[in-house]
Amino acid sequence: MSGMHALNAFVTRRGAAFLAAWRVWMSTLHFAGKALAAAVTPSLYNPATRNVVAKQIYFTAWQILPGYLLFAALFSYVLIQIVVSTAAGFGLSDFALEMSLRVIVLELLPLLTALFVALRSSSAINTEVALMRIHSEIDALETAGVDTLRLEFMPRVIAGVISVLALTILTSVIALLQAYLAVYGAQWWSFGDFTRVVAKVFDGTMLLGLFLKSLAFGVAVTAIPVVEGLATPKKLFMAPISVLRGMVRLFFVLMLIEVASLAFKYM
Repeated sequence: MSGMHALNAFVTRRGAAFLAAWRVWMSTLHFAGKALAAAVTPSLYNPATRNVVAKQIYFTAWQILPGYLLFAALFSYVLIQIVVSTAAGFGLSDFALEMSLRVIVLELLPLLTALFVALRSSSAINTEVALMRIHSEIDALETAGVDTLRLEFMPRVIAGVISVLALTILTSVIALLQAYLAVYGAQWWSFGDFTRVVAKVFDGTMLLGLFLKSLAFGVAVTAIPVVEGLATPKKLFMAPISVLRGMVRLFFVLMLIEVASLAFKYM
């Protein structure tokens, strides 16, 4: 009988944990959908909303721009040199540029950007929302008639998406320039060959996939911390636990998006 009781208790605990996790994931998808729907609704914008979005972009992307661009440039340079040298060693120099663009620009830089923004802003967003929840500030705002989705949470999602997209574009342009110099050197007459390879790699499908992946990254790095913060129990010691749990979930989702993107492109 004791064994049956232990098994029943284990199944009950696992079932409760599964249902709790399921509710959190569904809440995340629901919030992300509401935030995106609100983001494309012009009537929800006013000077206060635009001001919050601008501040979030400033703290999320603009403040880290010089350091991140330098880091991404060094990261891209090292990887491009590895790809070019390896391709030359196997007699595949003609494919060095294409391999560099596919590996670095299409895959690594968007993921690196999302991880950088996550480390920069996601934990801070999670902490801020969790403390607002613990101190009942969100309840007070809603009681006063404030639309917290429009004024508090939607601007964070918009800023996260814009930041990830903008940083991905900037680092991709730098990587393209570095790839050209690594393969062709400082000779302008090879630009026609370069543009043909770029057009081959970045066709309509690949560009759409890159945009959708970056969009998903941008939503993830803001929606998951917000939902995790809103789900924090009203106990102060739960704030760091909420942040840790949110970052683990965010890392899992970013990897899942990247794997799904790879599977869609190459399988």
